[in-house]
Amino acid sequence: MTISLYARRKGWPLEEVTVLLSHSKIYAADCAESETREGKIDRIEREIKMTGQLTAEQRSKLMEIADKCPVHRTLTSEINIRTKEKGFDR
Repeated sequence: MTISLYARRKGWPLEEVTVLLSHSKIYAADCAESETREGKIDRIEREIKMTGQLTAEQRSKLMEIADKCPVHRTLTSEINIRTKEKGFDR
C-alpha cells in the first residue's frame, strides 16, 4: 500500500504491486544481523513484484520506500507488549 501511494503521488507508471511473505523460525546464532545469540528468532522473507513501465531508479526508490511502511517499521522495532485484564459488566 505504501509503495502504491508513493508511486501515485509521484505520478509514476506503477500498475500493480504483489507482495509474498513467508515466515519461519531460525536459530539466532545463524543470523548475522541478530543481536540475540541464543534460541530462535522469527524470520520473514519478503518478495515484491512491481509491474509497470518503471525506470531502474524508480524501482530502486520504491524498494527503499517498502522499508518505510508502518508495518515494516513496527515489525523491525523493539516491541513492548503490556497485558491487563479488562473488567466486564454483567
